[in-house]
Amino acid sequence: MTDAVIFDLDGVIVDSEPVWEEVRRRYVADHGGQWQPDSQRRLMGMSTGEWARYLSTELGVDRSPQQVATEVVDEMARRYLEHVPLIAGADEVVRRLAATWPMGLASSSPARLIEAALRATGLTDAFSVTLSTEQVPRGKPAPDVYLRVAERLGFDPTRCVAVEDSSNGVRSASAAGTRVIAVPHASYPIDPDAQQLATLVIPTIRDLTDQAVRDAAPGAGPSDA
Repeated sequence: MTDAVIFDLDGVIVDSEPVWEEVRRRYVADHGGQWQPDSQRRLMGMSTGEWARYLSTELGVDRSPQQVATEVVDEMARRYLEHVPLIAGADEVVRRLAATWPMGLASSSPARLIEAALRATGLTDAFSVTLSTEQVPRGKPAPDVYLRVAERLGFDPTRCVAVEDSSNGVRSASAAGTRVIAVPHASYPIDPDAQQLATLVIPTIRDLTDQAVRDAAPGAGPSDA
């Protein structure tokens, strides 16, 4: 049986990964840094402190990590005021699953962006627990955020199902012991090793049915849906 469902936010409910990439690429270019071919893949799942340090130290941005975090998140917040890119059908799926299971959110976004995204999409009340990787010691792929969300929901993580889109997100949820349904983003494919950790791989969020959640319950093995 599945006791609860834990969602990622970016790339699962809101199509924000392209926005994050655009904002951070421009920020790096504007501040003397050099974007690398693997930067976006590495950034996906990092906590705010982790990616701010990465931009400041490894990509050569001429700002402190604290300045990087503040300025990039301010720009993302400005973008969200203009438009929150809800993935088609994601709000309907979340509400439908919330009618059956307790729901948690385990996101790498800062808490202020989580709040803005859920408010804009009308999904604030769908989640009993929301948590940013800012609020745990380590970001994804470490399991910290999934372990903490499961704890706050009151369930063993091995009896929870996670919904993720990125390689580091899948690794994080799997390391916490949750079963993982992967919904890969067309522009950011999941690495083969991470895909092997997923119990189910589905093409779109609209394919996240009640039956898919049940199929991902403990006892199921990795497979493609």
